[in-house]
Amino acid sequence: MTDFGLVDDPSRWQAGFERRLRAAYDSAGHPATAVERRIEEVRAGEARRTVAELTADGGETVGWVAVSLDEDEPGPSLTGRIEDLWIDPAYRGQGHGEAARTWAEDRCAAAGATRLTVQLTEAEPLFAHYSVRGQTRLRHLAGPGREAAPGREAAPRREATPGRASGPALTARPMTADEYGPWLVAGKDEYVADIVRSGSLTPDEARATSDRDFADLLPAGLATPDHNVVVLEAAGAPVGTLWLKHHHLPGVTFGFSLEIDGSHRGKGFGHASMAVAESETLGAGDSALMFNVFGGNTVAMGLYDASGYRVVLEHRYAALPRETPGAGL
Repeated sequence: MTDFGLVDDPSRWQAGFERRLRAAYDSAGHPATAVERRIEEVRAGEARRTVAELTADGGETVGWVAVSLDEDEPGPSLTGRIEDLWIDPAYRGQGHGEAARTWAEDRCAAAGATRLTVQLTEAEPLFAHYSVRGQTRLRHLAGPGREAAPGREAAPRREATPGRASGPALTARPMTADEYGPWLVAGKDEYVADIVRSGSLTPDEARATSDRDFADLLPAGLATPDHNVVVLEAAGAPVGTLWLKHHHLPGVTFGFSLEIDGSHRGKGFGHASMAVAESETLGAGDSALMFNVFGGNTVAMGLYDASGYRVVLEHRYAALPRETPGAGL
């Protein structure tokens, strides 16, 4: 049997949670300053969390579970989040994990949430029956003999990173103002399609999310600081686009989109464009490159796998209330 006790002082849970997150982010190749930024983001959400201590029949602590409600998610109702679910290794396999997951599902459903999300730093059988909403992929680029250059403006045109199997030669040039409008419309539409394909939001909810996110991310369009929107060219002809945000985390560039035009797909430009993105990242002074990929986008996942980008976070979701049991820890 598992008992749940809400805690007024979550400091014991917080210390363990931060320790486990640091270990996961360190293992994934995050620069040390980026790890601390991640921890700061976790601390910023402290006020909205509900934390419960799990105890067994003898009163010993066997784990923790933390949940929150996200009122910023689009849609007519709330989204619940399992922020942490940890069972002491000595007590795993005894049903405590399944009990904690059910407790989190029931609590969020009772508060009005119609979906529940969880963010995983490693594979977890307890959530195997949840649908994959998306993954965050990361590759550490700088190393011996390949250090990141000091921060500076991106060069007007950059070649794909030499010395790796990058496919056809590509160059990158800044996007023009005339190209930006059509690119923005197409990018917002593609973002909506990705969200809907992942199954996590309805088309209307996805459209609202797309409009909001693009407005937040690019308030000054092409002049938005640290954002680098470029046109990829082969033999002087456009074949795709790349959108990067340098210094998204300390030492980390985030790739918001990488698109190869339909008529040029299947020609090796995907791998070549990854080489360009890595060159742009190093040129801006960052040492790691990160991308998000939505669930269901198997082509992009395959490209990231082949390019050495490991999963550092996986986002899963389920509709509430749930009736299907899953495997326990």
